[in-house]
Amino acid sequence: MSRVAVAGASGRMGRMLVEAVLGSADCTLAGALDIAGSPALGQDAGTLLGRNTGVAVTADLHAALAGADVLIDFTRPEGTLAHLAVCRELGVRAVIGTTGFTPQQRAEIAAHAEHIAIVLAPNMSVGVNVMLRLLDLAARTLGEGYDIEVIEAHHRHKVDAPSGTALAMGEVLAAARGVDLATHGVLTRHGHTGERPAGAIGFATVRGGDIVGDHTVLFAGTGERIEITHRSASRANYAAGSLHAARFVVRQARGLFGMDQVLGLAA
Repeated sequence: MSRVAVAGASGRMGRMLVEAVLGSADCTLAGALDIAGSPALGQDAGTLLGRNTGVAVTADLHAALAGADVLIDFTRPEGTLAHLAVCRELGVRAVIGTTGFTPQQRAEIAAHAEHIAIVLAPNMSVGVNVMLRLLDLAARTLGEGYDIEVIEAHHRHKVDAPSGTALAMGEVLAAARGVDLATHGVLTRHGHTGERPAGAIGFATVRGGDIVGDHTVLFAGTGERIEITHRSASRANYAAGSLHAARFVVRQARGLFGMDQVLGLAA
């Protein structure tokens, strides 16, 4: 039985994670974290779900993680890094779905992974990770005769753009073409842009309403277009994937892993 702590337990994703853990036959809720000042502090982690878990929401990292095997974290980069420092201290593994890390912050995560096992993925959905493999195949097969555009849409509350998932797709596409996304990615277009640069990987971002997450990659060739799309109707698929990752990471001593390794998709 894996003992799971959830960060951001009173948020939209946090509630979904708590519900998924409570519904699992091989996981148990061991801790629930939230930020200082949250109105949920002191409440039972299942209150908003109409459940009694016996686990109170707390801002005390050590208290929340002391009895856990793994932390699942979908919060903000600064908070996640603070959580990881305590995970490392206590020997708790981590599953990180947080996005928006800088290269320096990713280096900090890699340093922690030398001591504890961490799964880091911009998207925990099984379907999205299968899509990443399809994109690799499509980009390698279609070649430079097809222009690539990544279009993503999320709810109005999302704070980073393009989404971490869209950027992960861009990295896969760039690697398949043997180029660097930093030099070939076009993240914004405005004004007189001129013709599309050869080999560019374009991004378009939509924000509005309660869109959970839509991602489409368009391969536009001469006389035909190919679109590969994933649409999330619920955060439940992210929660289910996170539990897959939690089951995987508790069997590892240390190291930094992706969802491709969790799902056995790694080449």
